[in-house]
Amino acid sequence: MHLNISQQMKMSQQMKLAPRMIQSMEILQLNMMGLNERIEQELVENVTLDVVDRDRDAPVAEADVVIKSDDPAEQRELAKDVEERELVAGKDNNNESDFERLLEISSDWPEDNVGFGGSRPSSNQISDSVDRQHHAMVNMTARPQSLHEYLMEQFSFAAATEPERQFGEFLIQHLDRHGRLQSLLAEIAQQFNRTWGHELTQEQAESVLVMIQQLDPPGVGARDYKEMLLLQLRDHMPFHDVMRVLIRDHLEDIANNRLPLIQKATDFSLDMIKVGIEQIQTLNPYPGRGFEQRPVQRVTPDLSLEKDETGKYVVKLLDEYIPELRISPRYQKMMQSNPTAETKEWIKKKVESARWLIEAIEQRYSTLRKVAQEIIDHQIDFLDNGPEHIAPLKMQQIADRVGVHVTTVSRAVDEKWIQTPRGLFPLKRFFKHGTQTSSGEDIAWETIGIRLQELIDSEDKKKPLSDDALVEALAGKGLNLARRTITKYRKKMGIPSSRQRREY
Repeated sequence: MHLNISQQMKMSQQMKLAPRMIQSMEILQLNMMGLNERIEQELVENVTLDVVDRDRDAPVAEADVVIKSDDPAEQRELAKDVEERELVAGKDNNNESDFERLLEISSDWPEDNVGFGGSRPSSNQISDSVDRQHHAMVNMTARPQSLHEYLMEQFSFAAATEPERQFGEFLIQHLDRHGRLQSLLAEIAQQFNRTWGHELTQEQAESVLVMIQQLDPPGVGARDYKEMLLLQLRDHMPFHDVMRVLIRDHLEDIANNRLPLIQKATDFSLDMIKVGIEQIQTLNPYPGRGFEQRPVQRVTPDLSLEKDETGKYVVKLLDEYIPELRISPRYQKMMQSNPTAETKEWIKKKVESARWLIEAIEQRYSTLRKVAQEIIDHQIDFLDNGPEHIAPLKMQQIADRVGVHVTTVSRAVDEKWIQTPRGLFPLKRFFKHGTQTSSGEDIAWETIGIRLQELIDSEDKKKPLSDDALVEALAGKGLNLARRTITKYRKKMGIPSSRQRREY
């Protein structure tokens, strides 16, 4: 075996994003609430980052503050407050005492927390962080009870032997989020016997499944869609006998609207069949769905629209909930007080990090405003006349107009909402694919969908429009589309075929 050691030069291109660029992209993608959380986190981690207090940071005249106290400690606190306010106003005061306080705090930090660029929180910041965490814990929404927990709680009262109780709990864990059995009962029983060392018979497994199927909500523990509907039937329900026959023998016929065939097979009248189908539609096809509901998240718009004196829609940023940030004047002053090299380097890195954040937020505002304004300028017809007038629009078009990459547009509109005269909309709502009419006019698929729905809503239900008839009707409105396109779009909208829409 011959080993050869040699050196070779290789040229390759690699794209690496600077940390500053990555931070800017992350900030751009945040919505209003996310940006607020990010700022709160940065305020805890970076002591040189400060929030502008508009009331307190206004310039203060010397006569505006009078120290009226005989307590030396209170006098010092009031004097300190005046000093800070004068510093914000641009007055040149000696701030050596601030720097000395920083050194005193630094001497109390453990040695393993003195690394450059590391976070050195003051006692006030630690207290603020603890307060925020406590506030979050106190106001945390309680986790709702899951379907499996709800079923376990009920099954604990069932009259079952210990092996049956263990299998019942095992079986509940094999129900999906809708309450249906995910695997064959025999396979689950075999797996249970191997895991627990029991010899549960198929009859016992069936008996336990029946116990679970009697729990609330009705329909849980079903092995298929048909059994799930049958489990929900009760003798006190009107037309329960008709519903039972329809569910047991004619679900496929109902799905395909073959009512005459059902009439012939059952001797039920058409009216009776229709009533039975209406009652079946009141049953719950997803018994466990109620346990999936999550609290509705409140949407806070990032933008709003206003009309200027010329009648033009102008995008306005809603940033009143976002704190205005600055570099702490105290730490800027400390840099002028000849600190040690170690302390100076630490402050420098913190200040640089704070400045990056402030610039990234400003860049977010600028990009978001430009992107949103271009979107609104393109969708004026939608704002003035309604959803059926929305125009086709792609993100690449906006990217070309603003002069940024399309991924920047995608990040800018992600989870951003805008308040318009027609309601609150996500910015992504204004991006729509489309096609061209016979006259060469661009038209959005949403507009075509509205026209299609209008035709179907107004059709004679005893003689519903076929897809060929829909093509002709749309062509009469100037929308020339292929039949396969209409069929595909009809299915996408969840509209049944003409045979399924027919009323007998």
